[in-house]
Amino acid sequence: MRRLIKVLRGLVLMFSLFLVGFIALNWAPDLPLDELKARWAPAPSTFVSIDGMQVHLRDQGPRDDPEPLLLLHGTSASLHTWQGWVEQLKAKHRVISIDLPGFGLTGPFPDGDYSVDHYQHFLEQLFAQLKLQRVTLVGNSFGGQLAWLFALKQPQKVGHLVLIDAAGYPRQSESVPLGFWLAQNPVLAPLMAKILPRKMIESSVRNVYGDPAKVTDELIDRYYQLTRREGNRQALVERFKQVGNDSFEQIKQLQVPTLIIWGGEDRLIPVANAERFATDIAGSRWVIFEDLGHVPQEEDPLRTSAALSSFLGE
Repeated sequence: MRRLIKVLRGLVLMFSLFLVGFIALNWAPDLPLDELKARWAPAPSTFVSIDGMQVHLRDQGPRDDPEPLLLLHGTSASLHTWQGWVEQLKAKHRVISIDLPGFGLTGPFPDGDYSVDHYQHFLEQLFAQLKLQRVTLVGNSFGGQLAWLFALKQPQKVGHLVLIDAAGYPRQSESVPLGFWLAQNPVLAPLMAKILPRKMIESSVRNVYGDPAKVTDELIDRYYQLTRREGNRQALVERFKQVGNDSFEQIKQLQVPTLIIWGGEDRLIPVANAERFATDIAGSRWVIFEDLGHVPQEEDPLRTSAALSSFLGE
C-alpha cells in the first residue's frame, strides 16, 4: 500500500510539473494594440471610426474607379490575407480591404453581438463612411457568407459578387482547424483566453492550405499575434455561438453576376459546396484550383486574381 501511495504521489508530481511547464511555455495574454499596430499596420493602413470601433482598413488604387473592390476575409484572418491580390490589382482598381469586427486590429464589437444582421449593419455603415455607391464584393469563407447576404439585401450596391470558398450551406468538413474546434468547445474554449500554443496556430494555418509547405514563420506570426489582439479570442467563441447557416435557401434569389472560386484541396468547406453555389446562382461562373486549399487567394494570389480579372472582362 505504501508503495502504491508513493507511486501515485510521483505520478501526481510529474503531472503537476508537466502542467506548470505547459502553461509557462504557452502563456499568451492579450497583446497591446499599439504594439500590434507597429508591426501589422504600416502605411497604407488607416483606422476609421464606425459604431464605437476603430476599424483597420487599407484603401489603395485609383479613387476614380466607378466600382471598387471590397474584400472581406474569413474567420480568424485579417486584411493581410489579400496582400497578394492588392499588389496584382491596385494598378487598375480601387481596392479596399478591412479587418472585420472580431478579428485583426479592429477587435471586438463593443456590444458583443456577432449575429449576421449586426455584420450587415456594419457593412452598411462602412459604405456610408467611405461613400461607396457600388462595389465588386469579394468574400472568403465567413466573409463570403457576409458578401452573399449583403448582395441579397442590397443588390443595388453590388455590381459583381465573388465567393471564395464561401460559407453558407451546411457542410461536411473533412478536417477542422484545431483552433476552430477549441473555440467551439464550451469546456476548453475558456483556456484560450490566456493559453495559446503557437504550434496550435501553426497547425490550424497549415490545415487550410493545399500545400502546407507554403506556410512561413512570418505567416504563422501574423495569425498568432493578431489572434492575441485584446478581445479577439472571446469574439471568436461568441461568433461561433451566434452565426449559423440558416439562410442558405435564399441563395437561389441572387441575381448579381457571380464568380465562384474554390480550392480543390479545401477540407473545411469541401468543393461540393462550390457546385451547390454554382447550381443555385443562375448564370454564375466557377473556377476550381485543384491544388489549393481554403484560402486560395492567400496561397496563390497570382492565379486567383487572374480569374477575377477575367471575370471582370479584363
